[in-house]
Amino acid sequence: MTEHCGLVAVIGAPNAGKSTLVNALVGQKVAIVSAKAQTTRARLMGIALQDLGGQDSGGGERVQIILADTPGLFEPKRRLDRAMVHAAWEGADSADAILLVVDGRKKKRDYLEPILESLKDRSERKILVLNKVDAIAKEPLLEMAAELAPLGGFDEVFFVSALTGDGVAELKLKLAERMPEGAWHYPEDQVSDASERLLAAEITREQLYRQLHDELPYDSAVRPESYATRRDGSIEIHQQIVIARDSQKAIVLGKGGSKLKSIGEAARKELAELLGVKVHLFLHVKVEEGWAEAKEIYEEIGLDWVK
Repeated sequence: MTEHCGLVAVIGAPNAGKSTLVNALVGQKVAIVSAKAQTTRARLMGIALQDLGGQDSGGGERVQIILADTPGLFEPKRRLDRAMVHAAWEGADSADAILLVVDGRKKKRDYLEPILESLKDRSERKILVLNKVDAIAKEPLLEMAAELAPLGGFDEVFFVSALTGDGVAELKLKLAERMPEGAWHYPEDQVSDASERLLAAEITREQLYRQLHDELPYDSAVRPESYATRRDGSIEIHQQIVIARDSQKAIVLGKGGSKLKSIGEAARKELAELLGVKVHLFLHVKVEEGWAEAKEIYEEIGLDWVK
């Protein structure tokens, strides 16, 4: 059986639906999703498999598609912003294909100009993915595709809804056909390069965003402290929720600790389902005003330290 393996960088502006698309291509959740902008911070690899068959492909070919889910591209203002943008472009280096995911609902597209300019002269195969097509009429999408395709030098355009799955199978098949022949980089049953320790922290951060919405500013992080297997096979996890100001602590804790308990229960339930074992999750909150300038936190949440 012939094996193929390649790297696909998934880039785009915040809230374009990159993580939802990566999850849909993999076939299960590997990246956290939130309506809050800039949810993805570090580059995370999702690993998808696709069988190719028929006379055109030679038959008996299996493809491993390594999807680099990158942070949203935006104008960086702080060190954390710069680290995230750096991670996004780093994910595109040496890729066999670059997917630019665009929210098809947005009429204003000036925010895409610097991204398109950066992509224009890159040698990688570039694919434009217009996402969220379930929420917009066909004619405006065709006009958008005609406008953007030449600006970024795209080889192909796909119309998908990562949320509903429309068009995802066609995109996945096309990506598989474009991957070079070569040995797989990961075992067949592995769906992400993220450690369970880091994935657990990301799941908690997702619940932090989901349950607190705009009450808690973007300046928060979940620091993994310990991750151990108990004798009975269950997992014991300790995490620290880091916030920038003392005034935010009451928001995270809630009345009598009710909000922190709710966040922990939701994260623990999802982790137990993902890991297939009982999970004991312990959370505590720490105020650290300068956490966004602390090098060790960047390493713990999977980001490179940039000046």
